[in-house]
Amino acid sequence: MRKLASIQKILEVNEHPNADRLELIKVLGWQCVSKKGTFKPGDLCVYFEIDSLIPIKEWSAFLEDKNKPGKPVRLKTMRLRKELSQGLCLPFEAFGGEYPFDAQDVHPFEEGEDLTEALKIEKYEPPIPTCLSGDSDGPRPGWIRKTDEDRIQAFPELLEEFKGKLVYVTQKIDGTSGSFAIDIVSGRNWTYKPDTENTYWEMARKYDILAKLQKIKDETGDEYYTQGEVAGPGIQKNRLGLKEHELFIFNVKKKEAGAPCGYNEIVDFCEKLELQMVPVLHVGEFKWQSVEELLELAQGKYPSGQHQEGIVIRPVEPFYSNVLNGPASFKVINNDFLLKGGD
Repeated sequence: MRKLASIQKILEVNEHPNADRLELIKVLGWQCVSKKGTFKPGDLCVYFEIDSLIPIKEWSAFLEDKNKPGKPVRLKTMRLRKELSQGLCLPFEAFGGEYPFDAQDVHPFEEGEDLTEALKIEKYEPPIPTCLSGDSDGPRPGWIRKTDEDRIQAFPELLEEFKGKLVYVTQKIDGTSGSFAIDIVSGRNWTYKPDTENTYWEMARKYDILAKLQKIKDETGDEYYTQGEVAGPGIQKNRLGLKEHELFIFNVKKKEAGAPCGYNEIVDFCEKLELQMVPVLHVGEFKWQSVEELLELAQGKYPSGQHQEGIVIRPVEPFYSNVLNGPASFKVINNDFLLKGGD
């Protein structure tokens, strides 16, 4: 589960080149802008990730939008005096001894401790377009893995874990994810009834996915499900400039298996079922040594000319990540995309 608010260590404090009263601080793989003198290297702080919805309390009153009093504030990627700032770092004393800071003498905080629930932080979710809503058939079943990828800045230790591994890099499609099994069509959180006229079912019918999955099971006994990004008119801002809705497959998994299929198996699967895979940008050894190198790699544009959302990196042969406590993969979001209003 994503730690939207957590205890983290200040790794670096550097001068802000354009502001005497500000400093650049590094937390995990993130850069933030902070008031000068607030932190020194090695200090613990409360770090709030971008896309956190911060409730308006006494400690967060400085964030309040005066035109929307009392409304939670979303943390976005921004530039402060021309320098990138992603997230918010606050010292413990900023909370004035409020819970959970009232028991520090009894229970000192440890680096990495998750305070998301304690501080009532929620994740910003973009509004659901009308074309993706519909008559729900219940929540997404637990055996279908949620499609959220972790960001490299939140887990910079992945650099070492992936070092030397054979990986493939795919373009991240700016859309919404859907999952398709023999008898299930779902979005990120909910399944939808077969008579629902939404875009998930439009994709299932357009590509005849459910029948093709059933055919594989009849022929081999293996039951698969597949996941892909749905993009096109009315979804996000249709940055790809598509004229109709399309599905881009990024994951294939056997229902009973514990890990996703490997790269070659996904390629074969898409060819056999006549489905398009997300664009593959690179296949080769993982040689990147820093978060900054990966952020540069994530830059780029869609054929439409708009900034691409970013990239996803997965191993050609799946492996279990001890860093993530799950299948190894991560995303790198293009900062140009975020600065231009991407969600």
